[in-house]
Amino acid sequence: MAKQPTSLGAFNGLGLHLGNLSRVSRARTRSISPENFSGEKGKGGMATEGTGAECARDLGRGWKISPSVRIEPGTTFTMADIAGAGAIQQIWLTPTGNWRFSILRIYWDDAEQPSVECPIGDFFACGWGRFAPLSSLAVCVNPGSAFNCYWEMPFRKRCRMTLTNLDDNPMVLYYQINYTLTDVPEDAAYFHAQFRRANPLPYKEVYTILDGVEGWGQYVGTYMAWGVNNNGWWGEGEIKFYIDGDGEYPTICGTGTEDYFCGSYNFENQTTHQYQEFCTPYAGLAQVIRPDGLYASQQRFGLYRWHIPDPIRFESDLRVTIQALGWRSHRRYLPLQDDIASVAYWYQTPIAKKFPPLPGRDELEVI
Repeated sequence: MAKQPTSLGAFNGLGLHLGNLSRVSRARTRSISPENFSGEKGKGGMATEGTGAECARDLGRGWKISPSVRIEPGTTFTMADIAGAGAIQQIWLTPTGNWRFSILRIYWDDAEQPSVECPIGDFFACGWGRFAPLSSLAVCVNPGSAFNCYWEMPFRKRCRMTLTNLDDNPMVLYYQINYTLTDVPEDAAYFHAQFRRANPLPYKEVYTILDGVEGWGQYVGTYMAWGVNNNGWWGEGEIKFYIDGDGEYPTICGTGTEDYFCGSYNFENQTTHQYQEFCTPYAGLAQVIRPDGLYASQQRFGLYRWHIPDPIRFESDLRVTIQALGWRSHRRYLPLQDDIASVAYWYQTPIAKKFPPLPGRDELEVI
């Protein structure tokens, strides 16, 4: 039999696409769920107790005994603990409860600090705690609360994935983590995702999406949950990427918030004169929460931009900021004091150092 190549892509089971699905490899497919907590070969559907045991009392073992888990308030559940080399290929889950109070953390290769630390809703581009359909290459949000992630996440020694419930009530979690065990090339970097929030953003300050990155890699995505605290248009601000030692001025400077998210002119539908939601493979305004005339008094937006065909490359360091900018009288810009949360997605090597502290529960809360 011909020797199997080990380079990244179709040849070792990572990063398959329609053009190379026919290529065979020695990668081993595995999957973790409440029906197979370890992902071991031939160990699925063996549970004798679980959240479905009562429903299967007339059927017995093998009939959906353990389809989900219950995570009590203030506890952390380990969704996956995988030894060896490989890559996470897809994550599906559907959590109950407050999505801002459910914290996803992912650790690579026995690192003590997480490389992913984010409220579950924001990580899956649904930061306001309310369902909004989203269809893109990297993330899909499907009815009724199905979160799907397709970011490739390589690891060399170990992957550990946890979910912490900060809420006062227990949560029920259905989940499936699909992955491959295979060799990982030397040039494969580690996936990272970091959450930040400012509420409100101080007057005349820029919002920091990401800072403190030290390493070699590429920036691959932005999600923003943007809550507007004033009348009028809010999206004049420019995004800026400070790359590899940039000082006061960045290498990349955008022309406006809606421009960065691949829209234009206020995201306005010229027929209805309303915001127009849209989803594309790489960018979108997936969610618009409109005032209801009573308690829901503010406009809120969910936006995403995936740099899949156009990653932002860096060799030593990276900082990303965006201005919050609207209009005031006499056609002058108005620095805004909005409620802004974000998730930055990037790959880097080596594994990143410790993140800034995650905000406390009150600072996380959607209010």
